[in-house]
Amino acid sequence: MMADWGLRFFSTVVLLVKVDCENMIFFFLCPFFRGFVSDSRNNLQMRGLVVLLISKAAGPSTADISFQHSMVSGIYSSQRSLAEITELIHTAFLVHRGIVNIGELKSCDGPLKDMQFGNKMAVLSGDFLLANACTSLAQLQNTKVVELISSAIGDLVQGIYYENSQSSEENCLTDDICISTWKDQVFLSHSALLAKSCQAAMELAKHSAEIQDMAFQYGKHMSMSHKLHSDLQPFVKESSTDTVAFSLNSAPAVLHQEFLGREAWIKQIREAQGKGNIMDYKKLQGAIKAGKGVTSAIDLCRFHGNRALAALERFPPSEARAALANIVYAVTRFP
Repeated sequence: MMADWGLRFFSTVVLLVKVDCENMIFFFLCPFFRGFVSDSRNNLQMRGLVVLLISKAAGPSTADISFQHSMVSGIYSSQRSLAEITELIHTAFLVHRGIVNIGELKSCDGPLKDMQFGNKMAVLSGDFLLANACTSLAQLQNTKVVELISSAIGDLVQGIYYENSQSSEENCLTDDICISTWKDQVFLSHSALLAKSCQAAMELAKHSAEIQDMAFQYGKHMSMSHKLHSDLQPFVKESSTDTVAFSLNSAPAVLHQEFLGREAWIKQIREAQGKGNIMDYKKLQGAIKAGKGVTSAIDLCRFHGNRALAALERFPPSEARAALANIVYAVTRFP
């Protein structure tokens, strides 16, 4: 019974990933796409969509016209497969991130057996999706694309390792890192997959090395600005009665620490902790807003957005290019 349920679950996930690519593109051409990219509550998946859009924006290559008959609506079938592979890999790592550290559980978190079963399902589900992605990747029969996506998977693993190794340190509330180190870690865990998938899409169409690099730069800087936009939300939202928790390793906090100094930052954190080490995020949020961390993070977000827009200038004007630019505008606009 459980095996049948698991098989149906896996099949459903794979089918959800393989959606109509043209419909996906039109989502970005409508005026409501900003909520589709980020609804301020969920980190919605968009990597496959960006791969499709940049493939359509680049169009066919003049280097080899022998396989242009396989194009549908300006996108090669291999590029559509790559978009599915990118989403499968991202989904697999999202599922793996759901694994719970059993050693940190408390009695109020629920039965231990349920948590152990959930961990097993997360491992099996993520591995299943990742195996399917690797199988489809091999079927593309392009060694450079295989190398690119394989290195992106390695970057993801390394990025998650950095996150887990820091958070597992005893009494570690926040990392002692500068913004350049933060950017390196974010590239590994959030940007590498999209950047290298965009580059791989250009390789599949046999575009020049310059176009491949521009696609890589767009994917890298757009995803960096998207991450910064996400980190900034607790600090730029309109006033609300609800206290919003945020990561002490988010970009505004890291920049705030860089301006303030490590010792003063730790002191502010300790002052915001109440009885039972319960964090008063509203108090800490006010301290960060009073400093330069938030404005610096907004400037950095716009910097990466401008770099992404500059990369798009190498692509011919089209609706797809306009949609890619609008994605950047959506994540670099603040109230």
